[in-house]
Amino acid sequence: MSTTVACPACAVRNRVPDVAAGTPRCARCKAPLPWVVDARPGDFDRFTNSPVPVLVDFWAPWCGPCRMVGPAVEAAATALAGQLEVVKVNVDEMPDVAAAYGVQGIPTLLLLRAGAVLGRQVGATTGLALQSWLSTRLAVTAA
Repeated sequence: MSTTVACPACAVRNRVPDVAAGTPRCARCKAPLPWVVDARPGDFDRFTNSPVPVLVDFWAPWCGPCRMVGPAVEAAATALAGQLEVVKVNVDEMPDVAAAYGVQGIPTLLLLRAGAVLGRQVGATTGLALQSWLSTRLAVTAA
């Protein structure tokens, strides 16, 4: 499966695969593309083997704070294109995945690398706070 996204650099629409060996780039200008995937039951494990860190957004459609955090998560995917993959997990559809990672409240954001949890953010947060949290965690993993 794939998602269509506009390139932040040149606005060309590109298809971005759910799973890839590298990171998605624009077909025209070669800029890194935001990589946001909606996980479906049975396919979550495919995303944890990404070549880049994975931000997992545990959310539900009925959750007001989740809807508040959603735009910040997508903005982070755009700002950190090429450095981060975002996987959105609807806890109503995938309670087993949420339980496996000890998610007890939503929204919960986990930063994973090769399946290992590098960081956890529980509750609603602002876009700036999320960017700061991610930048700190990503700097530690790069070192």
